[in-house]
Amino acid sequence: MEVSGRPAPAAAAKPEGPANHPEATTPSRAGKKAIAGFFDPAVSRQLKEIGLEKDMSVQALLREALNDLFEKYGRSRIA
Repeated sequence: MEVSGRPAPAAAAKPEGPANHPEATTPSRAGKKAIAGFFDPAVSRQLKEIGLEKDMSVQALLREALNDLFEKYGRSRIA
């Protein structure tokens, strides 16, 4: 109990779910690192539209874009 006579707040429990269970990681994501950024919603929409037109996932489009960027700056296409 605290000095005020009220009980101390309980420690916050970790929420249950896959995020708290490392063994629940999707196999295709094992050993990978997420890369993210904040852009105007129009950027997201346009990226999805290109994906639909080219029958490619956003992941595949981002991989292509990163590899092109790496190549532009003389780095290996490792994405």
